[in-house]
Amino acid sequence: MTAITVITGASGGIGADLARIFARNGHKMLLIARNGEALSALSDELSAQGAPRPLVLPLDLATPGAAQRVVAALRQADATAGILVNNAGYGLAGTVAGLDTAEQLGIVNLNVRALTELTLLLLPDLIAARGRLLNVASTAAYFPGPGMAVYYASKAFVLSLSEAMHQELKKDGVSVTVLCPGATATGFFDRAGVDANMLKMLRPMSSMTVAEAGYAGLMAGRRVAIPGVMNKVAALLSGVVPHLLFMPLLQHLQAGRGR
Repeated sequence: MTAITVITGASGGIGADLARIFARNGHKMLLIARNGEALSALSDELSAQGAPRPLVLPLDLATPGAAQRVVAALRQADATAGILVNNAGYGLAGTVAGLDTAEQLGIVNLNVRALTELTLLLLPDLIAARGRLLNVASTAAYFPGPGMAVYYASKAFVLSLSEAMHQELKKDGVSVTVLCPGATATGFFDRAGVDANMLKMLRPMSSMTVAEAGYAGLMAGRRVAIPGVMNKVAALLSGVVPHLLFMPLLQHLQAGRGR
């Protein structure tokens, strides 16, 4: 069986740009996202540029049995996972009391449970291939996030899990990297309900810049990849300045982000 690269959340933004970068470097891929039309268009784009045509799997990873369907799709293609990129995820702006309970649990289901389940199911593949794992978190992982509390907490989980796995899997030859971007120009903020003026104030990085940093960090075997000087400074400060001082500022900033 051939070891290929699996990318979730690949229909747009960071995931699609990661697929473009992997394609430039000759990787065979399985691309996963809810939007099948966007996946097919991306597959056509990459194959037209001379890259191996990616396999596509339209799938909502938050649905029961989704991770098992990914494994089945790989086996049906006579493939295993040599690299896994867990990029799928979303957030919602608003207070925990003001947001819908089911929607907030959906964040946990996708950002935490689905990521963990897919990783565990494909871990034997990665170990056999002495492969690589890239989990997409956020600089939000370094702070409590009043105004987007569940999203911030979900990314803290991803950061903690990734760093622990980086240490545990060294002996198995598996490289684990966690990508922690700051504000990025993708559809994330539209789905989260973030005000457009607030997004401009955040001066987001391009998704390609973030994807390039993630790919470089993954291939270099780095534990953490944080694109952008200011994002690196923010992550560093989180371990020095008490969160008690940060939280009022974050709450003020995010009060303009959503309901």
